[in-house]
Amino acid sequence: MKERLNPNLRRKAENILKHSETLQQRAMREDIMLDPSRYRDVAKELKQHEPLVKTYQKYQKLEAAASETEKLLNTETDPEIVQMAEMELVSVEEQLETLGKDLEILMLPRDPMDDKNIIVELRAGAGGEEAALFVSDLYRMYIRFAEREGWKHELLSATETGIGGYRDLSFSIEGELVFSRMKFESGVHRVQRVPATEASGRIHTSTITVAVLPEIEEVDFEINPNDVRIDTFCSSGPGGQSVNTTYSAVRLTHIPTGMVVSCQDGKSQIKNKEKAFKVLRARLAEAERNKQAQAYAAQRQSQVGSGDRSEKIRTYNFPQGRVSEHRIGLTIHNLPDVLDGNIGMIVDSLLAADQQARLEESLKETS
Repeated sequence: MKERLNPNLRRKAENILKHSETLQQRAMREDIMLDPSRYRDVAKELKQHEPLVKTYQKYQKLEAAASETEKLLNTETDPEIVQMAEMELVSVEEQLETLGKDLEILMLPRDPMDDKNIIVELRAGAGGEEAALFVSDLYRMYIRFAEREGWKHELLSATETGIGGYRDLSFSIEGELVFSRMKFESGVHRVQRVPATEASGRIHTSTITVAVLPEIEEVDFEINPNDVRIDTFCSSGPGGQSVNTTYSAVRLTHIPTGMVVSCQDGKSQIKNKEKAFKVLRARLAEAERNKQAQAYAAQRQSQVGSGDRSEKIRTYNFPQGRVSEHRIGLTIHNLPDVLDGNIGMIVDSLLAADQQARLEESLKETS
């Protein structure tokens, strides 16, 4: 049989297929089915392998069809049948080539954080009130996108300005493969538009920084309680207006690092404390990963940056009604649609570009 697939790739695919079959048998065992935690772990691993298994099984069927067609061509003498078989073989070979590339991408090492829920932090950078208003715009864009994806979202904390914007804002998103699809949103987002208060009609450029942090469970990252100072205070709204008279707002200070997290969105001090620890845990875990992986740290720093107007990963240009994703040279001429949460094309394009870059790097390492 003609070898169409890289032998190493085929061997890995065969091993994953066998492992998946073993997992399916394990999932049917009574002791596993009666243990929700163990069953959930098996089901989760099966789901992770599912795209590759389905693609490889489809490849195997097409490969068998190609082999049968080749046998027919070696024995058939009828010109009409030979012509039809040749056309069929060309079509199958094209499909096999596409599936082979898909298998190469599916075989790339997974980011262990891809399945995590996330905490998104938005901070106004250059541009004053315009930047604060832009934080509000992107917050709406992300929660609309989350709703389109069927994900849940929850506001964790926000510092409002007097005109409907936010100096900073954080929220969580829960759902399937959230981090894998949202992680490339980290960086400096730039907006170009005429502010409502600009009498001369001059276009202003403002920026905000976006940080997407994988949510870390307490069992995965423990915080020493002695390292955290907990302060409570009365929640307040825009302009210092009192929201309630109880000390429901919580401020956490991580003494070793000086990291501060505040949460006052909820009326319950207990709930605010839980949310604040969730954010603190995500930030500390991210800092630890950065320390252990200098390359990743350098990449994240270059993405998030300082919020200076000259830095950017994406520009939202209101006068021209376009969005430019600078990392991959993608331009979309439908700004209102994007701000309404329709960012799937951008997310998918960034994911595809990342997969292609990692594939090329992998091929270099094996060549």
